[in-house]
Amino acid sequence: MKTFRKIFLFICLGLGSINLQAQELHLYLIGDSTMSDKKDPDKNPEHGWGQVLPELLTDEIKIENHAVNGRSTKSFIDEDRWEAVLEKIHPGDYVFIQFGHNDQKYKAPSRFTNPFTGYRSNLERFVNEAREKGANPVLFSSIVRRNFNEHGTLVDTHGKYPLVVRMVADDLEVPFVDLQRATENLLLSYGEEDSKDLHLHFEAGENDYYPDGKADDTHLSEKGAILVASLALKDLAKLDSVFKKYIKESVLQKEIPGHK
Repeated sequence: MKTFRKIFLFICLGLGSINLQAQELHLYLIGDSTMSDKKDPDKNPEHGWGQVLPELLTDEIKIENHAVNGRSTKSFIDEDRWEAVLEKIHPGDYVFIQFGHNDQKYKAPSRFTNPFTGYRSNLERFVNEAREKGANPVLFSSIVRRNFNEHGTLVDTHGKYPLVVRMVADDLEVPFVDLQRATENLLLSYGEEDSKDLHLHFEAGENDYYPDGKADDTHLSEKGAILVASLALKDLAKLDSVFKKYIKESVLQKEIPGHK
C-alpha cells in the first residue's frame, strides 16, 4: 500500500509539473501594421512595435504577435483571427489590444467601423472574451502619424477613435496606455525634421530595401519601434505591478524624449 501511495504521489507531482509548463505565461498581441512583425527583419527597415518586444521583456513571458498589416477590429474578427487567439489563451495570460488606423477607412467596408458603435463593440468583445478566459487585457490607443502641417504643427489623424478606447477602458476598468499622447510627445520632442528617423524616410538609392526611396509617416523604423515599445512598457509598468516584473530594468530606467 505504501508503495502504491508513493507511485501515486509521484504521478501527481509529474502531472502537476507538466500542467505548470503547459500554462507558461503568454503575451498575445492583436492589432494592425504599427504593431505587427515584418518580413525580412534583417533587411526591412520597417518594424512594428510589437516586433521588438522580445528585446525588452524577460524570457519569463512568451510573446505571440498576432497583429497583422491592414487589419481593423472588424476584419480581425471576420477573418477568425481573434477566435484563433482566444483558443490559445489561458488564465493569467496578457492580451495587448491596439486598433484604429484601419477602422477609420470609410472607403473599405470590410474594415471600417463607426467609432461609437462597431469599433466600441469590438473592443468590448476583445476585453470581455479575454477576461472570460481568465486573461488580462490591456487597451492601447493608436500611435500618431507623423503629420506636420505647413506651420509645423503636428495634426491629429485619428479623430474619435482614441477617445472611444479610453471610454471602453474607463467603463470596463481595463488598463489603458495612451500611446497617442505618448507618441505625440515623442514626435514633438524630436521635431518635424528629426522625427523622420522614427519613421520611413529614404531618398532614392539610400536604402537597398527601398531603391526608389520612401516617405512613410505611419509606419516605424527600428529606432521608432523600440522607442514606442519602450513607452508602452514604461507606462504599463505604472498600471500593473505584476507585469512590471517581466520588463527589463534597462527599459524602466531608459530616458525617452518627451516622456513624463
